[in-house]
Amino acid sequence: MVNSTDVNYELITLIETIADNKFILGDRLVEVGVSGPDLEGTLAAIAMAQSELGHARLLYNWGANLKGGKGNKNDVKEQTGKAFDSIVKIEEWISLIAGLYCINTALNILITALTSHQKSSDIGLQFNKLVKEQEEHILYSKSWALKLLNDGGSIPARFVNAFKLCEQEVITWLKQVENNIVLVESDVLLKNSNLADSYKNALIPSLRDEEIVNAQ
Repeated sequence: MVNSTDVNYELITLIETIADNKFILGDRLVEVGVSGPDLEGTLAAIAMAQSELGHARLLYNWGANLKGGKGNKNDVKEQTGKAFDSIVKIEEWISLIAGLYCINTALNILITALTSHQKSSDIGLQFNKLVKEQEEHILYSKSWALKLLNDGGSIPARFVNAFKLCEQEVITWLKQVENNIVLVESDVLLKNSNLADSYKNALIPSLRDEEIVNAQ
């Protein structure tokens, strides 16, 4: 039998991991997005940056509430240290789209699993606020992913490599979450949720293999 302190800790860790990655994505969408390949892509990136940063603030505030109001509810200036290295290191458009598509696809799988199981709970209600915009971000990044995969020269290989670097971290994390005994035994997440497999199945078919290609 798990105790409430353990559940709270694991839930806060989960929330802050999502928030940190959204916070960094929002930052990169501004920094890198302004140099997008076309005006439409740039404007969409800036708009999504505001959404990602808004999601992060919402999640940080929720985490602060779970800490008994002791967390920082003001404007967040930096992440808590749980963002993935591949997201932190985004510096150009190809890795931006790779990270955006990879992270948001994974988060959508996780949030769907949580909200479908926790519809009327605080967990379900908090995450439901993100679902619609989350889906819009996936559609945008998927559309750009397909463009890059079908581009010429070394661009498809560079995109796949950037995507796979992010995916290595994402799958490791999803497996840790789906096997988290505290979250499962406290009924936050269903046993055998198979998050990593569901993530793989949600991807563009050409990205479902494990290969990292040699970009020439």
